[in-house]
Order: sequence, then structure tokens, then C-alpha cells
Amino acid sequence: IKIAPNAVVCQQAEMKGEIYVGANTVIHPRAFIMAKAGPIYIGENNIIEEQAYIHNSFLPEDEKKKKDKDKPEPVPMHIGNYNVFEVGCRIFYVIIDRALLYEYSGIESKQIGDSNTFESKAVVGRDTKITNNCIIGAHCQLSANETIPENTIIYGDECHQKLHNESPSKQDDQLGFLIKILPNYHNLKKSSKKKGSKDP
Repeated sequence: IKIAPNAVVCQQAEMKGEIYVGANTVIHPRAFIMAKAGPIYIGENNIIEEQAYIHNSFLPEDEKKKKDKDKPEPVPMHIGNYNVFEVGCRIFYVIIDRALLYEYSGIESKQIGDSNTFESKAVVGRDTKITNNCIIGAHCQLSANETIPENTIIYGDECHQKLHNESPSKQDDQLGFLIKILPNYHNLKKSSKKKGSKDP
């Protein structure tokens, strides 16, 4: 696990595998980030709240290959900047160009872009690609092989879609508050990178 300077990663966050955390990203206690099928690259200025699940996992057939010593190729998961993963959302290996969701209240998209919000209990699967400035509403589940266009809101029991014209929210005030307050109440995982070093 590599943590950039100025990132705030609480010690009680559950993180396993090859994970890179960008500057000014905040990861709350009891967030779960699991990199089993390949590395997870988390960009800058993201907020990952309690009980959010971000999971880069193998497909069942890949798990079988793994057991048979026919090692599948690792597939990285990329998460951009200024995304918010609210309590209980789940991302399970999907491609997010700037937003993305799957099942279990978890996030598994392989690529997530910038300035997306995954509301509480939202789920994004591995075959869904999300672009930028999207909002995945509470309890919405996306698992189809599709690309969610930029500036899309997903909402309601049937995951209706509509476009919005709001500018991306940078969450700077909330980030500043969390970066200041969390270290006063939680132990932090140590930064593993020196200033000036670059992500792989």
C-alpha cells in the first residue's frame, strides 16, 4: 500500500493488496478496499466513507484458473479525482471514466473518472463504465455492460437516467475539514511516499 503525502487514511480502514492512494484523498475508518485481481490506483481529493466497498476481484472462472495455477493477467482498477463514495456504496471492478457502480453496495468498476458521487448503498459492477460528473443515487445498482455518459444522474428504484448541467463539485471545504479533524480522533496509516515522487 502506497499513500501519498497529505492523504488521510485511517488505521481502521481495511485495505489489502497493491493499492496507491493519491494526495489529499481521505479514507474513513471501516472503509474496505481490496485489490485481489490487480492494483487499485486511487487519485487525488477523493472521499471514501465508512462501509464503502471498493473491490478489484477475479471473475469466478479466473478464480478457478488461479487455483489451477493458470494465473490470470492482473487487471488494474483506476479511480480518478474528486470522487465521493458515501457510506455503504460498493464498487466491484468496473471501468469508470468518471463514475461507476455494481452490486453488494460495492464498487468493482475498472475505471472511474472524476467528480462522481456514489450515494449510500449504491452498487457498480465490473462491466459498467462511468465517465465524469455523474451521480449514482442511493440504492441504485448498475451491472450492465454500458458506459454512463458525463453529467448523468441515476435515480429511483428502476435506475432512471437524466442529464444535469451542474458544474462538478470539488468538495474542497469538506476535504479540508476532514483532513484537519480526522487525525485528531483516529490513528492514521503512514505515508509511504516522499514529496516529489510520482505515481507508477
